[in-house]
Amino acid sequence: MKSTLEVINKMQASGVISRYAIGEAVGAIYYLEAITTQDIDIFVSIKSPPGKLIATLDPIYEYLKASGYHFKGQHLQIEGWPVEFLPAEDPLCSDALLSAIEVEMDGTKTWVMSQEHLIAIAIKTGRPKDFLRLQQFVSLGTFVEEYLREIVNKHKLTSKWEEFKRTP
Repeated sequence: MKSTLEVINKMQASGVISRYAIGEAVGAIYYLEAITTQDIDIFVSIKSPPGKLIATLDPIYEYLKASGYHFKGQHLQIEGWPVEFLPAEDPLCSDALLSAIEVEMDGTKTWVMSQEHLIAIAIKTGRPKDFLRLQQFVSLGTFVEEYLREIVNKHKLTSKWEEFKRTP
């Protein structure tokens, strides 16, 4: 993963991407025990280029293709890891991106979403694998409950969070 993160950091240093944060399973690995995952999900802030109305991930793809990386399915293969770039468009993901913390993963500095944001995104997404991750976070108990409550309230996820907490 080190080489993959180095490529992403180089993209940031080159201005291809600005702020980014690792989310989903690999983001959770920073806080939880290692779990099996298929890819690295990188959330990025994208803006419309001057004179264009629609923002796309094209500059990222063009940069990586010019650097010799290629798609395999929906992922770009970067140094052996499948990577998916996701626009942090919705308010929760945008908030998570802005609140990401700088950490060291595999000996490389990178940005990871806070565990409270990872929990809120898992609540919102609601897939079975997300509920398993939620259970791991709750069992570990290292997140800040008050901060999570703020995020959950702000993004109107309170009823889903309460429902999850009532589930045996």
